Order: sequence, then structure tokens, then C-alpha cells
Amino acid sequence: MKGKSSCGSQICFKKYALQALEPAWITSRQIEAGRQEISRNVCRGGQIWVHIFPDKPDTVRPTEMRMCSGKGSPKYWVAVVKPDKILYEMGGVLENIARKVILIAASKIHIRTQFILFE
Repeated sequence: MKGKSSCGSQICFKKYALQALEPAWITSRQIEAGRQEISRNVCRGGQIWVHIFPDKPDTVRPTEMRMCSGKGSPKYWVAVVKPDKILYEMGGVLENIARKVILIAASKIHIRTQFILFE
């Protein structure tokens, strides 16, 4: 996860976005929790885009299993996020509502993020 995100670091569709500031693995549960909080607090007033997708499996093997018996089964799925990657994007609402809602969604993710505004 070295370097900065080359693609997906610009706002594409709407006006407000949540941007990652540090590298991390974000699980599918964290992504969905943030999306639910955004849609719950917007109250049908805006549009939401999720720019990350969990496409990497994190596997685990059962305890007390012998060596050389293969790879374990997938425990959960993660999205690899580099700095400057846009996580969520939204539009169709006022700036103060968007800022409040995006910061609530940022609390569901365990990395440092920032709210950015497209000029």
C-alpha cells in the first residue's frame, strides 16, 4: 500500500466527497455501515456513490490445524485503500447537511479522512 492513489482521487459525479488520508484495508461491513448512515441521514434528498469495492478476500485457517493443508476459507472481504482515494461521494443536498452526514459515515471507518468540496 505504498504511494498515493493514482486513479479515484478526484470528485467525478457530484459536489461533496469523503477522502482517505492514510492507507488501510476497509472491510465490507465498514463500507456498508457508512453507506447506510449516509442514506439514513440524507432522508431521500440526495444521491450517493460508493467508490470502493471489497474485492480482496482475507482468509483464516482453523486453529490447531496441521501445516501444509492448504489455504483457509475467506473470513471477510476488504477493499485496499491508498491515501487520496475517494470513498463516498454525494450531491443534491446542502453543504451543512452533507458535511454532517459525511462525518457520521467517516466515524464508521477506522482511518483518518477529510471532507472535500468540489469547486
